[in-house]
This record gives sequence, C-alpha cells and structure tokens, in this order.
Amino acid sequence: MKISLVIPCYNEEESLPIFYDELKRVSSEMENYEFEMLFIDDGSKDKTLSILQDFAKDDERVKYIAFSRNFGKEAAMYAGFCNSTGDYTAVMDADMQDPPSLLPEMVKILESGEYDSVATRRVTRKGEPKVRSFFARMFYKIMNKVSDTDVVDGARDFRLMKREMVDAIVDMCESNRFSKGIFGWVGFKTYWMPYENVERVAGKTKWSFWKLFKYSINGITNFSSTPLKISSFMGILFTLISLVMTVFVFVRALVYQDPVQGWPSLVCIILFIGGVQLFCIGIIGQYISKMYIETKKRPHYIVAKTNKEDVVKK
Repeated sequence: MKISLVIPCYNEEESLPIFYDELKRVSSEMENYEFEMLFIDDGSKDKTLSILQDFAKDDERVKYIAFSRNFGKEAAMYAGFCNSTGDYTAVMDADMQDPPSLLPEMVKILESGEYDSVATRRVTRKGEPKVRSFFARMFYKIMNKVSDTDVVDGARDFRLMKREMVDAIVDMCESNRFSKGIFGWVGFKTYWMPYENVERVAGKTKWSFWKLFKYSINGITNFSSTPLKISSFMGILFTLISLVMTVFVFVRALVYQDPVQGWPSLVCIILFIGGVQLFCIGIIGQYISKMYIETKKRPHYIVAKTNKEDVVKK
C-alpha cells in the first residue's frame, strides 16, 4: 500500500527540518507501507525551497512542487491532491501542529474497512487567544446551520483519505475553494479523531484574525445561499415597515391636523435603511464576484520548479 503525504509549505524554513525528521521516524516504523512525501511550496520567500531540494537529493520519496507565487493554502492542497498517487492520501501542515505520530493509528482505522476518511479535530484550543477561539466556535455553528455541509468544531485539514475520496475532491475544480466544506460535501464515511492542540514548533502563524475572517466569509458564501435569503427577507421587512409607517403618518395628519415633524429622526432612519441596502448589495456582490472569477477559468496554480515527473497542472 502506498501513502501520499501532501504538505503545503509557506515560509517554513525553521520547522521543516524538525517535521521531516519526525516524518522519517514515523515512516520507518510503518515498514509495510510505501511513502510519497509531496511538499507544495506556496511561493515561499525564505529558504523553504532550497531545504526541500536538499531533502530530495537524499530521499527519493521526497517530491516538491514550487509555485511561481503565493496562491494560498487551498491551491497548494488542491495541487497536492491532483498529483498524489497513493492508495491513501494525507494532508498535513509542516509546523507540527498536525503530529505525524498520529498516522499509524489513522491508517489502522482506515484499514478496518468501516471508514473512507480519518479526520482530526482539536478538543482544546490551548495557546489560542480567547477572542479568536470564540469567533472560531461561532463560525462552525453558523456554518452548520446555514449550509448542507458538515463542518465539525475544531476540525483540522489534517486527514487521511482513500483514493476514491481524493478523486472526488479533485473533480471539484472550482476556483473558490473551502476544503473543510468540500471534505464534508463529497460525503464518504469519516471517523473524527480527537487530539490535544499542539502549538507550532517554530516560526509564526500565517493566519491573522483578518485572514481567518475572510476565509470564514468565503466558506459561508461557497456552501450556502442563506445570506442572499437574509438580504431578500430584510428587503421585504423594511418595505412592510415603510408601508405601515406611511399609513400611520397619513392618518395622524388627517385626524389630529398634526404636521409631520422629526427631521433628525428621519435622517437617522434614512441612513439606517441606506446602510442596510448597501449591506445587501454587498452580499449580492460577493456571489457575483465568485461567478466572475469562476468564468475566467484561470489555473489554480502555476508551477515554477519541481522534481516530479508528469505534474498535473489545473
């Protein structure tokens, strides 16, 4: 059996040697399996690529694909899935937050025949800012309520999948990708493996709060039309309110001969409704922009350097 490991990398020169040593140790204990280590350099600006090239000189299992620029982790994972050749494929980060030591147990669960995928989820968020943890939990709750996909709280991208599931993911060739949602959308029976949160061994996280916020918005709009329904509902609601208020003001003027007053409050109402309208237009704009990007059909990534033959480019 062959196991392909897809490892997206972006400025990971400090953590790569530690991760690679651990990967070699774990793979040496799994003697009955052949390994393919597919590192995807997502346009790193440090010595990540040169380190990967050194690994490849001494280890024929190491394959690297270097992008021409930073295309993002989603593109890196997709490139790895497109080019993996194993019976099983695992995706994991190089910062040791996805411990390679879990691989033997994941393989054992997968070979039981009961599951098509083994996914990991953090049961704690130790070391993470409380505000960030709060918004992360809120995102998972909202995502599961407004979409048809199943995203488990604390889910990591770290998972091991059978070939059939990987092929299904590759067939979903959309440009706007949200892998956590895609994993759930394609179906297949998944076992969720809990583990304690592990902090980075070196370097700094590439995910700021703002990047995570944009990523969450992308995930919601990729797998749900609920925001559009909300904007439509708000339009209907404010139309009904305006009709009721118009009748009220008209009747009061006829019965009490009371001139219409309250210009300051009127201005506030106009500004509020104008803000709601812009908000709804913005929601529609998000969906239109995604359609615009998809119609361009640009490649998900551009390969600059690689030691892998017959690289699949999509």
